[in-house]
Amino acid sequence: MKRCCPASPVRIALLIGLLTALVWLVVSGVGWASQAAEQPGATYAGTIEAWRADREAELRADDGWLTLVGLFWLHEGPNAMGGGDANAVPLPASSSPARLAVMDLTAGVVRITPEPGTALRINGKPASAQTLAPQPGDYDVLTIGSLTFFVIKRGDRFGVRVKDRESEARRTFTGLRWFPIREASRIRARFVAHAAPTSIMIANVLGSIDPWPSPGYAVFTLDGREYRLHAVLDGADAKELFFVFRDLTTGQETYPGGRFLYAAMPVNGEVVLDFNKAHSPPCAFTPFATCPVPPKENHLAVRIEAGELNPHR
Repeated sequence: MKRCCPASPVRIALLIGLLTALVWLVVSGVGWASQAAEQPGATYAGTIEAWRADREAELRADDGWLTLVGLFWLHEGPNAMGGGDANAVPLPASSSPARLAVMDLTAGVVRITPEPGTALRINGKPASAQTLAPQPGDYDVLTIGSLTFFVIKRGDRFGVRVKDRESEARRTFTGLRWFPIREASRIRARFVAHAAPTSIMIANVLGSIDPWPSPGYAVFTLDGREYRLHAVLDGADAKELFFVFRDLTTGQETYPGGRFLYAAMPVNGEVVLDFNKAHSPPCAFTPFATCPVPPKENHLAVRIEAGELNPHR
């Protein structure tokens, strides 16, 4: 039997090179992993920055809150809509004829009758006389020019909310400002579920007060003191907890009307309150939103120096 010839110097050099490269990769990998373990905040900060960029993009969008330019409450009977203040629902004359349509509110039902020959569209199709489904829910959307509008229902009241892609607020918006991102502002709280169905009475900026279903409250500690935030559900199909709160930064560094915070549903009796995502309500960007205001249960006697700053300061 023939034995294999001895390894040549070239082959030995190649083997040594490969082993050296392998050792370098292993050592580098350990060093990289160690460095990542020492800097857990790098990934977290990037996640928050991405979330904040998405929030600003939503505000700037064609249907974002910066485009909201009007809210007009309908009275029982016919309500004329069109360009100019002579209408019950006045629209910008640059985007609408003097008489666009009539909205008739009768016994809780809104029906629209467009003027012949207008460019009004409903749900993307040429408009015709029909009943309009209001928001919340699967509502009908009307468009003409740069305008989008739809019927809303708040309690027993019906109104028309108008958005304009070319609004001044959207054109002059310079961006959001935030407290610095701090991982310490991401708090794991104990969640206490209500033993029976419970509601919290919450007022909105219009002065009406409505019951909001509340599944429970979060208990957390800051600076050695314990605090509670009561959660509500923002809609029948809510997938997150919703907190409307104020703290000692409210009216100073943050918006005077309080702030909003959403959190994932509790798991094993625990909920994560990430105050780096606390943000201003829509009313901070338009006077035509109907925002809830913080209930007395959610007035925190502590400074939450995290999240969005007042856009008007």
